[in-house]
Amino acid sequence: MGAAPGWGGGLRGILSGRALSCPCWKTASTVPILAREPDRYPENLLDDPPGREPAPADDHEAPRWKLVYTRSNREKDLCRKLHRMKVPFLAPVFPQRKRSPSGRVRTAYVPLFSNYVFLFGGAEEQYDAMTTNTISRVNDVPDPAGLLDDLKGIDTLLGSGEKITREQKLEEGDAVRVKTGPFKGLVGTILKRQNERRLLVAVDFLQQGASASLEDYEVEALY
Repeated sequence: MGAAPGWGGGLRGILSGRALSCPCWKTASTVPILAREPDRYPENLLDDPPGREPAPADDHEAPRWKLVYTRSNREKDLCRKLHRMKVPFLAPVFPQRKRSPSGRVRTAYVPLFSNYVFLFGGAEEQYDAMTTNTISRVNDVPDPAGLLDDLKGIDTLLGSGEKITREQKLEEGDAVRVKTGPFKGLVGTILKRQNERRLLVAVDFLQQGASASLEDYEVEALY
């Protein structure tokens, strides 16, 4: 089993028939479908990420970043197994809210990049991952430093607490750096949709990303 390289549900109420008949139980409420599961290992993976430099092409044992494409809807299954095996990985998630027919607003944490998981390791870690029977194919990452910069930007955006929109097709816009507000320091692209400005932060390697409303935060052009 591969070891990490050196770095260092919700509560379900049981309600009686009398309680259910009380009008107060008919109001909409927010309940999670499932508690948030680990989307990375180790937890501080992006604090000082390893593997910024490409591993030698002829050294197949050297740890490197891999892009794993999973079988349909198996991302979370793979992440659970990698976490148990302590194989370094990252699969960003974001909250998605839906209202059920009964009026309850349910929140689930869903993968930002459907069917993709980023894995770091050598031949042993990749072998361990393949034994999970959740993987369709594995690709090398040609620019690990660029990938890690993109992923850190995505992580900052997801951690801002703002409402996030998944962007599965990138659009052209002005490249900017945010100077103030919760997105301070982020580099992204300004999208203009109707009367709204949005900040798009993307993983260029996937041509996918996430966006959030920019409001009136001060930005500076990069070019």
